Amino acid sequence: MPESTLKVPVAELVDRFCRYVAVDTQAAVESETYPSTFKQLDLCRILVAELYDMGVTDARMTKPGYVIATLPGNSPKKVPTIGLIAHVDTSPDVSGAGVQPVIHEKYQGGDIVLPGDDSQVIRAAETVELAACIGHDIITSDGTTLLGADDKAGVAEIMTAIRYLIDHPEIARGPVRIAFTVDEEVGTGTKHFDVDKFAADYAYTIDGSNAGEVEDETFSADSVTVTLNGINIHPGYAKGKMLNSMTVAAEFIDFLPREMTPETTEGRQGFMHLHSVEGTVDKTVLKYLIRDFSQKGLLLKEMLMQQALKALKAKYPALEYQFEVEESYRNMKYVLDEHPQVTEYCCEAIRRTGLTPKQGLIRGGTDGSRLSAMGLPTPNIFTGGHNFHSKKEWISVQDMTRAVETIVHLLTIWEENAEL
Repeated sequence: MPESTLKVPVAELVDRFCRYVAVDTQAAVESETYPSTFKQLDLCRILVAELYDMGVTDARMTKPGYVIATLPGNSPKKVPTIGLIAHVDTSPDVSGAGVQPVIHEKYQGGDIVLPGDDSQVIRAAETVELAACIGHDIITSDGTTLLGADDKAGVAEIMTAIRYLIDHPEIARGPVRIAFTVDEEVGTGTKHFDVDKFAADYAYTIDGSNAGEVEDETFSADSVTVTLNGINIHPGYAKGKMLNSMTVAAEFIDFLPREMTPETTEGRQGFMHLHSVEGTVDKTVLKYLIRDFSQKGLLLKEMLMQQALKALKAKYPALEYQFEVEESYRNMKYVLDEHPQVTEYCCEAIRRTGLTPKQGLIRGGTDGSRLSAMGLPTPNIFTGGHNFHSKKEWISVQDMTRAVETIVHLLTIWEENAEL
């Protein structure tokens, strides 16, 4: 790895990250509150206090739980206001309580056995990204929880970058808006986000993975609910009368192409993911996540599902069904292509760290997907983390440092290209 061009305080960065992951902020899917778990606010309060300690005097936590703050610009130019965004919550899939970060100094290759549960092994043969991290300091959990790099790495990197800019007033920059969101992991991170009040011209989520990546394309996403209504009759007298909605549901599932499921797709291929089934003889409800990189692809998949329902209705005239589509988010590239400098400046910032930028796509969505659709162009920048949502999650300290440098360089580039 080339020598760093900025002297990022690495010990401070690591300390921040390790303190943040120790705070349990796991989100919950089945919750009627916002945020879905109030323990997320524990970290939000810490961040507000730390921003104040840095001298960011307008730091506050909004009623929904977002942390919002401003670092004023110091340039005489008319520099666009840039937003830096990360989320504090961690995945509902794996416990985030009692995280014990472990630093594996100067990784020399091979498998990494996690000390709290030796059955949890990050295997080099299965984790190709480790090969690029020889000599790095690798942080993992002890193997009994996830680590929380998704996205406390992004939080720590933004906080460290802000502190660095405050400590180096000679670095010219425009105004910076800071936001730490809640409930990103359950798909509602921007539910109450006020883009107008945030008042940024452009923004970046710091929520990616591999060092050097900037992601400017995501899935477009819909949620589909299929409700099948059958007829329940005493099974002893059911011939010619019963219509078992669960049996019809099985036929519906079988009708859809196997090659359009998540476990058979990759790259730019979309999918139809059955993620929930609840059924009785009377009624079965199927919930699908529909994903594609184009809106046309979404529409084709939904039309295929409707064709299956019509075929089943022809086979079983007594069948009643409902087909409901709810828009989740759209590919951010539609918006970002209208503002090419947002991604171009990010790629240049990555080059200045000594890395080669890699524009990528996300087989998923980010807060930036929704923010872009809401009028705030927001691509995604790497954090250096890997194996998110698992006990085998890990992150490179050196790649985290590069993420901080990228943020600082990015703000510099926006200032350099601004007009007086």
